[in-house]
Amino acid sequence: MFVEITVIDGNVEKAIKVLKRKLQQEGLFREMKQRKFYEKPSVKRKRKEKEAQRRLRKKMRAMKRFS
Repeated sequence: MFVEITVIDGNVEKAIKVLKRKLQQEGLFREMKQRKFYEKPSVKRKRKEKEAQRRLRKKMRAMKRFS
């Protein structure tokens, strides 16, 4: 995974904000938080099912908007 951010006119603060936003969109912070502690397989399975349901609801909302 490579992320390239360009600093325009020496505006480092804006570049850092862009970097943080890109990392959050890729789920890096969530993954770091999950890997901090051991997660039992049953808890991991439930979390993944919950995330799949959330993605499905989000997709259905998007489809409903365009209909």
